[in-house]
Amino acid sequence: MSDEFKATPVKPVITMAEVELIDIRVGTIVSVEEISGSENLVRLVVDFGDHRRNIIAGLKQERANPRAIEGKQALFLVNLKPRKMMGELSEGMLFDVGYADGIQPVLAVPENSVPNGTRAG
Repeated sequence: MSDEFKATPVKPVITMAEVELIDIRVGTIVSVEEISGSENLVRLVVDFGDHRRNIIAGLKQERANPRAIEGKQALFLVNLKPRKMMGELSEGMLFDVGYADGIQPVLAVPENSVPNGTRAG
């Protein structure tokens, strides 16, 4: 880890009621698929136990082999309003660690395997 990293200031304080609005769940990344015409985006098919979702993520520039995360569990924001990206509907957001700070991102993952759909928080 670099000694040059400087953490950014903490964001403004929020209430517990605001935290309770956020739904973060564990899901297993079933597949990572190319999105035609995109230099950065891939489609993740994620298993949340009782259903699967497509989640679009900008991984092509971050990882030498985005498909290396297939089969891994990770944390996802699942109650984000769906939106189209490069013509594809994204039904949530992958949590990773480092991207916002300009360092090589890594997945936010549970310490041990847990059932898909398990809530964080």
